[in-house]
Amino acid sequence: MYRHLLIATDGSELAGKGLDAGLALAAALQARATVVTASEPWQDPLPGDPSGLALAFELREEQRRKRALDAERILADVRQRGAAAGVEVEAVHVPDRLPDEAILETTTACGADLVVMASHGHRGLRRLLLGSQTQSVVSRSQVPVLVVR
Repeated sequence: MYRHLLIATDGSELAGKGLDAGLALAAALQARATVVTASEPWQDPLPGDPSGLALAFELREEQRRKRALDAERILADVRQRGAAAGVEVEAVHVPDRLPDEAILETTTACGADLVVMASHGHRGLRRLLLGSQTQSVVSRSQVPVLVVR
């Protein structure tokens, strides 16, 4: 069946449910697991404003450092949960990418044959305004996607 699962997480409680479900499935299938977390790219608060360039650079670098530390904390938890589930986990941080792009790119790069991810299940106007990383992955993925709620 499935031999290599790509499990997506952002470190949230809901994503933790998806992580646990993915790890349990990997253990049951004796499959490999790659877990990915992404750090979104910098959004310039004042695009095109030359007076803010120096400040923007400092803020961007501080944001990158903070996001790298957050990702390492998330992936340390991932490794612990993987060990507890009896699954060897490859933990991957993709900096400066939107989550859906990072998930799809990592799926291809690692050769995963199933994506496991959680969804908040937003509906209506909130979904329109925020978009849906899960919907983007489901609609663009070349492999099956298991969505956990």
